[in-house]
Amino acid sequence: MHTMTRRTTRRAIVAGIAATLASTPLGAKAQPRAAMRRIGVLMGYPAVDSLGRADAAALVQGLGALGWKEGDNLRIDWRWAGGDRALFERYAAELVSLGAEAFVAHTTPSVAALRRQTGTIPIVFVIIADPIGQGFVASLRHPGGAITGFPSFDPPMAGKWLGMLTQIAPPVARAAVLFNPATAPYAKLMLRSIEAAAPPLKVAVQLGPVDDDAAIEALIAGLAREERGGLLVVPSAYTVMRRSAIVALAARYRLPAVYPYRNFVAAGGLMSYGIDQSDQFRRSASYVDRILKGEKAGDLPVQAPTKFELAINLKTAKALGITVAPSLLATADEVIE
Repeated sequence: MHTMTRRTTRRAIVAGIAATLASTPLGAKAQPRAAMRRIGVLMGYPAVDSLGRADAAALVQGLGALGWKEGDNLRIDWRWAGGDRALFERYAAELVSLGAEAFVAHTTPSVAALRRQTGTIPIVFVIIADPIGQGFVASLRHPGGAITGFPSFDPPMAGKWLGMLTQIAPPVARAAVLFNPATAPYAKLMLRSIEAAAPPLKVAVQLGPVDDDAAIEALIAGLAREERGGLLVVPSAYTVMRRSAIVALAARYRLPAVYPYRNFVAAGGLMSYGIDQSDQFRRSASYVDRILKGEKAGDLPVQAPTKFELAINLKTAKALGITVAPSLLATADEVIE
């Protein structure tokens, strides 16, 4: 009897399991939960910067559209260097130590810092200029190595910036290119494009390297003393983080300026022409997705910007005593009146 009871109990257990499986929809609870994947993001802006937060949200949105949900099947380790060279190095080392399978690197210092920490973990860069000249990739079509991504600069953009300063009345005759050498080592590439566009536009061009607020004011004040002076602001974490100060100084000294992003114009700047940064972040999600699914970064071609924005602030133009050419206004994506 005792032996029969054990056999009967065993049969009942087996029958119960079989019944449960039979009543469960095919595939439901049959597959183990997918392992959490991990990436690191090194941002060049501080965490409090509104532009940086919008870019980060665009990346998360792009990943979500591809099935990657932060906190569900994907862990994202965020670091915000805020243009601080020491923090770029520290955070790059931290992110590598955390075991990320891929990185998204925002701005040139982020890419450079991560590359010093690893030569094998894939890096998808966003918002950098001249990836070939900076040695990040071998070519645009075939990057090679472990780095690829989405640059922020197309050489014709620089000529467009300078041309905009000649499409106002009175037109600019001398322009300075404001940049920080530490955060924009690619400025010389942009300067070559600007200088190539200068002769037919009859504009003299000079470099304006700055590294603190006093240097920014000295440059702008000096240009304001020039007859028909103007300013071009190179895109970088440094200039973006100081956009309010730069715009305020240009207004104080009544100096026309062209900026790289529309948020400068929203802050009171005269004009801007540049890429849609959030679109680049959103697009970068596709490369993160492909890398996590097994593709090599070096096989993914560098993708040029596809969305550009031209913004003009007519309130600022009026305050500066400037008239903007109707032809330029007609091509603007945004006009602030």
